[in-house]
Amino acid sequence: MSPLVSRLLLVEDDEDDYILARDYIEQFSTLAFEIDWVTNQQDALAKMAENRHDICLLDYQLGAENGLTVLKLGIEAGFTSPIIMLTGQADEEVDMAALDAGAVDYIIKSELSSSRFARAIRYALARREIEKERVDRLKAEAENRSKDRFLAHLSHELRTPLTSILGYTELLMDSKVGQSAQSELSIVLNNSKHLLSLLNNMLDLSKIAADKLELNLSEVNLDAMIADVYALMTIPATDKGLTLTVSSATPLPLKITTDATRFRQVLINLISNAIKFTEKGNVDVNLWSENRDETDYLYFTVVDTGIGIPKNQIGCIFKPFEQVADVVSRNQGGSGLGLAICNELVSKMGGEVSLTSEFGKGSCFTAYIETGDVSQVPYEVLKFDSKPLMAKEVNNQSYQGKVLVVDDVNDIRMLVGHMLSGMGLHVEYGKNGLEALDKINDARNESAPYDLVLIDIHMPVMDGSEAIKHIRSNGIDTPIVAMTAATMKGVRDQLIYQGFTNVIEKPINPESLMVVLGTYLQPGTAEKRLSPDDNQIELSNTTEPSEQHILLVEDDADAADITALLLENLGVDVHIAHSGEECLAVFSQRNDWSKVLMDLNLPDANGLKLAKELRKNAPQLEMVLLSGEEPDSAEMADADISKFILKPINKQVLTDLVKG
Repeated sequence: MSPLVSRLLLVEDDEDDYILARDYIEQFSTLAFEIDWVTNQQDALAKMAENRHDICLLDYQLGAENGLTVLKLGIEAGFTSPIIMLTGQADEEVDMAALDAGAVDYIIKSELSSSRFARAIRYALARREIEKERVDRLKAEAENRSKDRFLAHLSHELRTPLTSILGYTELLMDSKVGQSAQSELSIVLNNSKHLLSLLNNMLDLSKIAADKLELNLSEVNLDAMIADVYALMTIPATDKGLTLTVSSATPLPLKITTDATRFRQVLINLISNAIKFTEKGNVDVNLWSENRDETDYLYFTVVDTGIGIPKNQIGCIFKPFEQVADVVSRNQGGSGLGLAICNELVSKMGGEVSLTSEFGKGSCFTAYIETGDVSQVPYEVLKFDSKPLMAKEVNNQSYQGKVLVVDDVNDIRMLVGHMLSGMGLHVEYGKNGLEALDKINDARNESAPYDLVLIDIHMPVMDGSEAIKHIRSNGIDTPIVAMTAATMKGVRDQLIYQGFTNVIEKPINPESLMVVLGTYLQPGTAEKRLSPDDNQIELSNTTEPSEQHILLVEDDADAADITALLLENLGVDVHIAHSGEECLAVFSQRNDWSKVLMDLNLPDANGLKLAKELRKNAPQLEMVLLSGEEPDSAEMADADISKFILKPINKQVLTDLVKG
């Protein structure tokens, strides 16, 4: 193998010394050089300014000129490669002066034939490579920081207007003035959500590319998660007239260790993709467990009867921005990011994704992830294949009363709450058993108890089983229904024994929910949701005034207005500040603030620093950060902020915030 050729600049005014140096250099067996020779300061500086050489040999005495001057001026001109000074005789003072001026070494000309000369050349080149790698690394880090700043700015700039678009669209859809344009508003809402999904996918992909996406491993109740995903995906499947089934080919561990959010994201992406590209037939999800090489894995397939993928395009389907044939992508839309992200996430979770497909007949995506040690975990065959009722089949049913829905998964709370509110019920929410316990006790103390409570079994902080013990020990006899994905024999009897009034299996569909509501609630008339004034846009207010005073700090006027409008509809007294200076002025006007919602990026202040300033006068006040990007957790902790809301903000997020 031929040695790599390096470019060497030799600055030497004596031709004999140049020939000797060249001859010795050409004798190196493991090094090869392309030599440029100059004889004076002017030509040397001109070559150095080009900075094209890998090493420079510089004579200390260039006629009447001093090589140290050339050394200093060359470095100032931008020469970054190593420079070795050549001297006629040993002179410690000259040698030290050369090193101080920036030379990496010095060689007495009589030593050109020695091994020391070859060693000095090798060390200088090695040093050059190390320095080049360091510079390249710093450059790459600077580019990554620049890209991160750009993405953060892009996220903020897109999420803020999306808050206004989504908020006002929801507002119009719930008003009388918007009733005549429901289809058009639905298009606006769906496309806005699509933009938000695309933004989230782009940010995820950028984190993966920068190796900054970290998994948050925890113990996950597999049966509950699968049931939640099934409940969510039945809605778009039913809307297209498709049958969605979820089943397990083998018993599955009821608990696994994984990143719940990312695993859920993979499942939803694959199922959503199957639904999107299937016009008729069914989408079937099948799961099974395997142990290979002493490692436990969870396998799952998503099979559809859709358009399929041509063989020549299967190889690129997991690449970003790639889709099936153009005619297909134009019909179905999409960015081509979902499958690429699934592929990366599954890889990070210790598995792989593969695809088999027949064009025109359907596709089968197969994936697996590591589950952690499940040798001591109970196993159960799961089956979720009941077809949910269409929403229009239950819209005519109505009940009266106040219902508390408790589930740690926000989407499930929203789904069940949407079903209940559509039947005329007043709905409130909780995220865990402890929060449910507080709300139930408060409601009883205020002589306004709940008529029914729907509570999940598996939740953080306090699960449903622990919560029911406290609730019943307090003498509360409100009907409390357990929501669970566990279908093992004896589970229902065990939950009833614990104190639950009834049990409803996940995934919850309108038909089973109707049976529960009909058992414990009185029939009634659905709540009127239209505004009495045709020209007035307002949401139906489903909550009593909370007497909360919230300071909203948001520099975007449209985003501030829609957020304030939604909060006011929840019975909250809202005060708006558009800058840090205005925030401090408004904040000083009263001392009974309930919460401060603080935008991270303000024109004259950083939200975190502003929060620390407010803390001086209100150390116990709850402050919530609003951001179009995920803030640094250490900076949040330093500002004593434990909660942030990722824009865009919607009704449900604000409802949870006000009731939290």
